[in-house]
Amino acid sequence: MQKRPINQSYITLLQQKKWLTWSLILLITVIWGYSWVLMKESLFYMGPFTFSAFRFGTGALTLFVILIMMRAPLPPKDQWKHLIMIGILQTSIVFLLTMYGLRFVDAGKSSVLLYSMPIFSSMFAARFLQEKLTKQKAVGLGIGLFGLITILGWDVLIVQDPLVIFGEGLIIIGAISWGVSNVYYRKNIKGLSQLQVTAYQMMFGTIGIILAALAMEAGDPVILNGHSMYIVLFTGVLASALCFTGWFILLSAVDMVTATISTLLVPVFGVLFSTILLGETLTIGIIIGSLFILAGIVIAQISVKKGDRE
Repeated sequence: MQKRPINQSYITLLQQKKWLTWSLILLITVIWGYSWVLMKESLFYMGPFTFSAFRFGTGALTLFVILIMMRAPLPPKDQWKHLIMIGILQTSIVFLLTMYGLRFVDAGKSSVLLYSMPIFSSMFAARFLQEKLTKQKAVGLGIGLFGLITILGWDVLIVQDPLVIFGEGLIIIGAISWGVSNVYYRKNIKGLSQLQVTAYQMMFGTIGIILAALAMEAGDPVILNGHSMYIVLFTGVLASALCFTGWFILLSAVDMVTATISTLLVPVFGVLFSTILLGETLTIGIIIGSLFILAGIVIAQISVKKGDRE
């Protein structure tokens, strides 16, 4: 199997030093969790697609500056179509749907729904990567899906706001697209560093977002001040450029279930920060559904630790 040259030493180090792996996971998840607060606040200053264009445009520019400084070569021609596909799946679709859904759904609940992604990644990995889906993993994923249904079902019965339910549906479709992207990356990307993958997929994904912003939000007001620029820079440079690079490194260093299970910490921090900083209220539906999702993915993860990676 062809190795990814630039970051192979980092991958090996993470595989050997588990505490480094979990330190990276904690850093990424804290930043992503806090980003949900900023993503919600960005809607006060500009449209959701316009913000996403600023965010990922900034992230892509940051990464390409680094690649130029490293004198990294262009990706091989046979990899361009795969980078375009990942950009569409992971950047364009996920964040166009998520940001639009945030107009109707609280930030904390949105983070719970999007980071149900491990459920879908594990399913697709079992089907297309032949990663072993044991009975225990299947039970765990089933419990996680029940948690999603609990959140949505509770809103159908209690909230009964069609816009909220519509927004939740968009975010779940985004989670499915992210799961597909993870598997597509593992199956098709060869001979590229994670930094290259992140930069090029983000560039192609940003192009799709810009087109959507021009079509849907051309002429809409954009407020640029100190706080809105802070939001763009934090989510663009830290949450997008650096954290997604770290995410692709994790995908290469550990198995799919272990990598995706780590993202379960994001909604924990997302709900915490949203409650403290935005004053959002935790409903019983979110609490019960989140516990089911947490329990389901943890059950699926336990089987990995018992040697089910063969």
